[in-house]
Amino acid sequence: MRSDVASRVRTKPPIAPDQRVLVAGVDEAGRGPLAGPVVVAAVILDPSRPIVGLDDSKKLSERRREVLYLQVIERALAHCVIVVETEEIDRINIFQATMVGMSRAVAGLSPTAHEALVDGNALPRDLPCAGRAIVGGDALEPAISAASILAKVSRDRLMVQLDAEHPGYGFAVHKGYATPGHLDALQRLGPCPHHRRSFAPVGRALEQMTLF
Repeated sequence: MRSDVASRVRTKPPIAPDQRVLVAGVDEAGRGPLAGPVVVAAVILDPSRPIVGLDDSKKLSERRREVLYLQVIERALAHCVIVVETEEIDRINIFQATMVGMSRAVAGLSPTAHEALVDGNALPRDLPCAGRAIVGGDALEPAISAASILAKVSRDRLMVQLDAEHPGYGFAVHKGYATPGHLDALQRLGPCPHHRRSFAPVGRALEQMTLF
C-alpha cells in the first residue's frame, strides 16, 4: 500500500448505542483542469429534510445544480467547502492536494462526522474519522452527490470570478479545462498566476515564453 494513501476502508471505535451515526459524503471538483483551484466539499444530510434529485453533478444541468446547491446549503445537517489553491497544488501535486482538501473538509464539519464516504478509490491518511472509498460514489450515495454538487457549483463560480480578473482565457466557459480554445489562449497569452505550473501544457507554454 502506498504510504500516502490510507486503506480503502478504515474503522474507528464503535459508536455508543444511543448516539446517532452521522455519515458525511465527500467529493471534489477540479482535479483535471490546467488552471484554478481544486474544490472539495463534505456534506452530512439531514434525513428529516430530504432533497429530491441528488445525483453526480456532471449528470445535471447547470440550472439544476444551482437549485440543488441552494437546497443542500439550506437543508443539510452540516456542510463544509474547502478551496485548495494553485500554489499548493503545484507544491504537493494534485493528488495530494485533493487528499488534503478532503481531510480539511471533513474536519470542518459541525457536528462532526462518524464516517466519511469518499468518492474514488483512495482515502486521505489523516481523515479525522472512519472512512470508505466508493468508486462512482457520486452517483450511488446521496451524501456524496450533495458534496459533488457543492464542490462543482462553488468551483464554477470561482472560475467565473477568475475570468473577470484575467480576461482572454475563457475561464467562465471552460472552467480551466484543456479545451482547444484554452490551449490556444495559453499559447497566445502565456500562463496567468492561476495556471498550474506543474501541469505539462502550462509548463510547455512557460518554456516557449523563455525562448522568445
